[in-house]
Amino acid sequence: MFGSVKMCGRLNVIDDPGVRDLCDQLGISLWPEQGQIFSRFIRAAQPVSLIRQLQGKRCMQNAIWWLLLEPTIEGFKPSRFASFNTRYDKLDVPRSAGFHAYRHSRCIIPVKGFGETEYQNGKPVHYHDLEAEAGQALALGGLCREWHHHSTGQHMLSCSVITLTSHPKLVNIHGKSMPLILPQQDDTLSLWLDESITNTEIFNDLLAPKIPANLIATPIDKPASHQPVAGPFVIEAD
Repeated sequence: MFGSVKMCGRLNVIDDPGVRDLCDQLGISLWPEQGQIFSRFIRAAQPVSLIRQLQGKRCMQNAIWWLLLEPTIEGFKPSRFASFNTRYDKLDVPRSAGFHAYRHSRCIIPVKGFGETEYQNGKPVHYHDLEAEAGQALALGGLCREWHHHSTGQHMLSCSVITLTSHPKLVNIHGKSMPLILPQQDDTLSLWLDESITNTEIFNDLLAPKIPANLIATPIDKPASHQPVAGPFVIEAD
């Protein structure tokens, strides 16, 4: 996890009508051969499906959810530097891991929801799952990078989720950060994927914490079992 702005490393990408509708909206038709990864519990450093634009055409690809990779004798492994999240305030730092990707390889990670863990003194005190409403999905703003292994010839794709400071409505769930959730009601998704846009000033407004859609929050016992310990409640969109 990065510095003082953290998001817990788990995603919910179930095979849900809302997730499929979001992919359809982005011009991605999901068929068995598409190979999209569906899982109720995707951890950091595991494969996840993302949508990006290459030479003007949108495509779905699978990537390691960890932006920085290190070469090994046989291929790649996640770097020792945690990079499943990329902090919003590092995007314009020239030597940061996400600087080039923010300008040239933005992506969208379609999910049903994500998980947050609140820590005090380095120890978890509570866990929440947050999901889109029924029939809806969330479009997380992300970055991706391509890697080529000079010895094996292996090609790998990696990615991260951009994180923002916490939203006032979420501080009791996670007081330090939230993921970048892209609005779906306007042309934001198309602009975000447009590889010809390298002047990222047009995205400055997105880097302020916003909740563009209602979220259903459920307190759970722990991420692996995700059993509710209290009833769900609605966090209303801004």
